Amino acid sequence: MPLSREFAGMGNLIKVLTRDIDHNAAHFFLDFENAQPTESEKEIYNQVNVVLKDAEGILEDLQSYRGAGHEIREAIQHPADEKLQEKAWGAVVPLVGKLKKFYEFSQRLEAALRGLLGALTSTPYSPTQHLEREQALAKQFAEILHFTLRFDELKMTNPAIQNDFSYYRRTLSRMRINNVPAEGENEVNNELANRMSLFYAEATPMLKTLSDATTKFVSENKNLPIENTTDCLSTMASVCRVMLETPEYRSRFTNEETVSFCLRVMVGVIILYDHVHPVGAFAKTSKIDMKGCIKVLKDQPPNSVEGLLNALRYTTKHLNDETTSKQIKSMLQ
Repeated sequence: MPLSREFAGMGNLIKVLTRDIDHNAAHFFLDFENAQPTESEKEIYNQVNVVLKDAEGILEDLQSYRGAGHEIREAIQHPADEKLQEKAWGAVVPLVGKLKKFYEFSQRLEAALRGLLGALTSTPYSPTQHLEREQALAKQFAEILHFTLRFDELKMTNPAIQNDFSYYRRTLSRMRINNVPAEGENEVNNELANRMSLFYAEATPMLKTLSDATTKFVSENKNLPIENTTDCLSTMASVCRVMLETPEYRSRFTNEETVSFCLRVMVGVIILYDHVHPVGAFAKTSKIDMKGCIKVLKDQPPNSVEGLLNALRYTTKHLNDETTSKQIKSMLQ
């Protein structure tokens, strides 16, 4: 099911005055539900759509991931019992197949993000003009961020993932030493296992993938001013904040999911901005109104945004810099 279906009823009512965003009086809205690609957007849109089609299935698989904790404990407690060793191995191998699928999806998502960044930051248009003209691509960018934060929230609360994977790797290396043929090794060879290991060691692996991809995009496109990328991110953060804090806009959300979608997108772009911008999102010169964004988060029911506040606390790069005001630090404590 495409992510966008969750936001039914949103319509193209979300009209945001960019006067609030970049001090000009132009009007534009981000239609996170019904935006359709124009002819010039179609090529990138279709490429990204192929990836986004699989996003919901990945989240469902992760949500239902139960782990092989019981079988692993039994095998470790009775090392001489071959049957229990086989049972644990048999339980872990298909789970590692799932973990491989998640990791490979992160690589596809990274490629999709780079395609979108290329389209949304190209000259001669300003980031605001891009977001206004290429609504369908802006919506896909938002969906990638929404998926990323949902994936990482689920991963963070599931310790079985790392336990299963380390058991798999330990068992595999023991089998190699004893020259035992390992069914399932073809699934994940050593080099891939190393990369997956680094991926799952991150508290928020998908976000790390995206922030690395954004940083790499900026460094590889030397002819493109860094502001093209950072302004695209800060504009999106501002659009989401204004939509959430203005009762007039918010009253038009017919689906409660739309609120959590906007919140996740806002936090996602702040984190990317903080990783890419030389001084980050928290400095006085930042184009993101961090106090306003944190206030919007704090105004939600507490249990619904704790994961997002933690993402700002623990996955940003510049929060603890000396340039960050004491007020912002205390708001996030």
